[in-house]
Amino acid sequence: MLHWYTYLFPLACIVLIGIFFAACPSLSGVSRTEPGRDERAITRKDLCILLVIMIIYSIFAFYKLGNRTSPEQFAHFDNGGSVAEITFTGDPVALGRIRAFCGVNTGNYTLEVSTDGVTYQTAGTLEQTYSNIFKWVDADLSGYSGESIRSLRIVSDSDLYLGEVAVYDVAGIQLDTSYFTCSDLAAALFDEQETVPDRISYLNSSYFDEVYHARTAVEHMWNINPYEISHPPLGKIIISIGMSLFGITPFGWRFMGTVFGILMLPAIFVFLKKMFGGTAVPACGTILLASDFMHYVQTRIATVDSYAVFFIILMYLFMYLYLHSEKWRYLALCGVFFGLGAATKWICLYAGAGLGVLWLLHWILNWKQLGRKAFFKNVLFCILFFILVPGCIYYCSYYPYGTARGMDGGIGMYFTREYADIVLSNQNYMLTYHMGVNQTHPYSSRWYQWIFDIRPILYYLEYSADGLDVSSFGAWLNPVLCWGGFMAILSMMYLAVFRKDRTAGFIVIGYLAQLVPWIFISRTTFEYHYFASSIFLVLALAYIFDLMVRNRKNWKRYVYGFTALSCILFVAFLPCLTGIWIDRTLQDTCLGWLNTWPF
Repeated sequence: MLHWYTYLFPLACIVLIGIFFAACPSLSGVSRTEPGRDERAITRKDLCILLVIMIIYSIFAFYKLGNRTSPEQFAHFDNGGSVAEITFTGDPVALGRIRAFCGVNTGNYTLEVSTDGVTYQTAGTLEQTYSNIFKWVDADLSGYSGESIRSLRIVSDSDLYLGEVAVYDVAGIQLDTSYFTCSDLAAALFDEQETVPDRISYLNSSYFDEVYHARTAVEHMWNINPYEISHPPLGKIIISIGMSLFGITPFGWRFMGTVFGILMLPAIFVFLKKMFGGTAVPACGTILLASDFMHYVQTRIATVDSYAVFFIILMYLFMYLYLHSEKWRYLALCGVFFGLGAATKWICLYAGAGLGVLWLLHWILNWKQLGRKAFFKNVLFCILFFILVPGCIYYCSYYPYGTARGMDGGIGMYFTREYADIVLSNQNYMLTYHMGVNQTHPYSSRWYQWIFDIRPILYYLEYSADGLDVSSFGAWLNPVLCWGGFMAILSMMYLAVFRKDRTAGFIVIGYLAQLVPWIFISRTTFEYHYFASSIFLVLALAYIFDLMVRNRKNWKRYVYGFTALSCILFVAFLPCLTGIWIDRTLQDTCLGWLNTWPF
């Protein structure tokens, strides 16, 4: 419940942001010169500052990311009716709880018990639903009468993989496997007992869409026909690299996203350096991204957004470099990263539309200087690097789909009708699927709520036994970036329209390309869909920083103060970003700034 003084925190934040913009030179008369070549060059000082930012951020990024141990061996119940059986060799056991780690595929297990090892009765079920994949779950033992038993059987109803199983007695003590014997199938269920957690949490189990994407990554590794096909394959292939390195563990399936979150920092630093020059603006802009809540939380979850946004940063960086140099190699790199992004998530197609607008405006504004002949050559070049090359990247990314269908994986596979049908049918499925996602969700939100941070998406919530403490985290923008960035975007719109400022126009087009499509999309949406747009909020604020640096003598107090405010909020909200246990009253009164914030 909010108290009156809770509103003082967002009010103070808004006032400080207002002071910052009030100190900004007037947009109607301000002069801004493009940075020279020397200003854009990366210096040793830049590298040192960037390295420090990356090291500090990395410490936070890998903090409480997830367990590095988890069941690695899975028992394969290869058909309905497969049985794993254990027999207690000592005294009969009165069951208290059965905990298991669910693997891939969905179905149910029937738990059967016997007092004599001959006659069995149903004691309960263990559900392996799609939402339980790579999670520790406790079985339902509602059918168990409480008698001491000699044997326990786990019977599958379909083709299922199960990781590890722990059996507890009525006193809550986990039974030592030396006190029972296992059938061949059951042996794989009791060989990694040290991985069984005392408490189920996000540290040892999947959460949110990890149940889809981490699962699909494993299916690609195991050459299984994938379950989740609502996004192109590349993002899940990248996730699988982390699991190849660190195993099928929470740390493993979150590792690559976290690495890409770290790599976004040098990417945005170089972007800002090329756009504004100097050191202060790129450093402060990079810190804004590093201290953003959305960037932090979204890159620590095993979904594909981290990779898509990383590729968006790079494709816009190389488009910017092309527009300011006319060097076609930058245009080629832009097209390659567009292809990688499109093969990861379709939001990169929105980015591609923004790139197309920027390219077209560039030629319109420079037609007399560049000429018709150069234009048609450039069109052919763009057909190659924005259609053919991305198309090949996209097409080839379906490699694990082909091999899972029994294809040989050789280069000839790509030229078969069967492989082409796999790719084409998936495009139709994805389009149909996303058009049909209209279910109500307690944490869904619309685009106009994102720009004001009104409705974060809650990913995890757990209360202590007494209800006094809470562990939770969700995804939303740092209010400094969200609210200040939106004001900066409005400033960019003014400069682009009335001052014909091309840098401001570049930022606005990139921002609108990621936001405007969501205005017309009727499917259920969430605040994390604003992630790609947030990159352009950083660019817009960096533009304001640059104006201050170039036109105000006491710019440091405002630019550094604004950046520091972002860092202060990041540290203050860290419990709501990492699941750190905190007093529930403290969280409600100090961190729950709005009634619509679900923590």
